[in-house]
Amino acid sequence: MTTFTTRITAMYTLQQPDPNYVVNALWEVTGVDGTHTAFIGGNTQFNSADQEGAFIPYDQLTEAIVIGWIPESAITSAQQCVQGQIDSMITPPVSPAAQPLPWVA
Repeated sequence: MTTFTTRITAMYTLQQPDPNYVVNALWEVTGVDGTHTAFIGGNTQFNSADQEGAFIPYDQLTEAIVIGWIPESAITSAQQCVQGQIDSMITPPVSPAAQPLPWVA
């Protein structure tokens, strides 16, 4: 069974509509199945028109709060990609190999 973790790796801000207003977060989903580890990065942009709830000052943000702003579908999609990477490590895909033509000497 794969254990997934999501972490924020960077945030970008503008000074409007509030000081240090987060407009972009870079994040990473990592999956570990005990033997294999894989990860993929993501990027979510934020728009003040879509803000729900009160503005939270930058210095009061936690990683959990910012992760909560990322659409669940984006994290689920990233987890599926990571699982695919791990599955390929466990059972590498088989690639066809070119063979010499039997009628060419």
